[in-house]
Amino acid sequence: MTFARAAAAAIGLPSELLDRVGASRPAWSSTLPVADLAIDAVAVASVAIDHVAASRGSAPGGDVRIDGAAVAASFGSDKVLRIDGATPDVWSPLSGFWRAADGWVRTHANYPHHAARLRALLGTDDVARGVARWPALELEQAAIESGAIVAAVRDEARWRAHPHAQALAELPLITATSAGDAAARSWPAQGPLPLSGVRVLDLTRVIAGPVATRDLAHAGAEVLRIDAPGLPEFAWQHLDTGHGKRSALLDLAADREAFERLLAGADVLVTGYRPDALARFGLDPADLAERRPGLVTARISAWGSEGPWAHRRGFDSIVQATTGIAMRESRDGETPGALPVQALDHASGHLLAAAVAAALARQRAAGGSPHVEIVLARVAQELLAAPPTDRREPAETGLPSHVTRVPGGPLLTHAPPILAFAGAPDRFAPPRPWGADPAEWRTAP
Repeated sequence: MTFARAAAAAIGLPSELLDRVGASRPAWSSTLPVADLAIDAVAVASVAIDHVAASRGSAPGGDVRIDGAAVAASFGSDKVLRIDGATPDVWSPLSGFWRAADGWVRTHANYPHHAARLRALLGTDDVARGVARWPALELEQAAIESGAIVAAVRDEARWRAHPHAQALAELPLITATSAGDAAARSWPAQGPLPLSGVRVLDLTRVIAGPVATRDLAHAGAEVLRIDAPGLPEFAWQHLDTGHGKRSALLDLAADREAFERLLAGADVLVTGYRPDALARFGLDPADLAERRPGLVTARISAWGSEGPWAHRRGFDSIVQATTGIAMRESRDGETPGALPVQALDHASGHLLAAAVAAALARQRAAGGSPHVEIVLARVAQELLAAPPTDRREPAETGLPSHVTRVPGGPLLTHAPPILAFAGAPDRFAPPRPWGADPAEWRTAP
């Protein structure tokens, strides 16, 4: 469990907890140990939640058994998801690999505002023709400056030589620090699950952050996701990772007083935007530690908070292209490929949930204002550094699924839960419709 032990060491989790883990493997075709990364991330999240339960006085958990078929369904959830029986459109036709004048680029234009910026940058709706006019690195830099999402496809050697790769190489797999001093907070009254009574304010989007907060909700936390009214989320994406959470809309500028009330009652704040995007709202970890001592802050991003690309936009597919994963997964050595699932997103989400659970236990025992952070590109580098695997495993078939009715909404077919902490529910609580709830805590402090 190479990835699991690196994560446990980074977040201060006793490594012997991992000795209780057993798992079957997802059947994925890859040259990289993506199945090991997935299993290890789920295992660390599971034992970290058991660790919280023990710190709250519950009996120690028993064996942790990770179901490989369920992991394959969860990490490939877009292949399982059905809304009223229909398969959602997951990828925009503008997203993908395109041949540039001197190589390849990867675009990400699923969101309408990113698609509009890409069209404006290329000056055409014909992405293939527009990209072909540009050298890959020049187009990448122009996209950074314009807010479009384009990455030049690099091999591992070119990425390792990049200043940002070198900055990330100095970091642990997960960063766990303290943003300031604080007295130890008390646990809320004991409930049926390890995180019962813990309140999590969720400012994340897309996949990785919502996976982390879904884990926390599944372990009993009250999770309230906040989105800006003018930045809608895809319905399928929200429903795929929204299980067990409530969803509210709030403008952080216009509704600042309401947001501060939420912060005052929160135990954890999880953010998934670029590290500098929320700083103007006073949501930097150091600022929060001063205003809300003892709050656990957690951050997930594509490129991290340090290094020359700290302010760059990114997604799992973009990170794969940039770091050399796409070329490692090439079938012919020339045309870039991809991991069988968006493993960077999903694994990073589970690892962040583990870090939050460990930070809560640490704060209740010793005080402080813990801050934990995970970076998709750093996870990519960890995956690339692991010994290669044989890609000849057959593709997974017959993935398991559950069916849930969204309150007042559609019938949802989705991947089942995969966490294996003691007493973990075998079904998710249903997701709420996007923006359907008031921006307030449901439970008393």
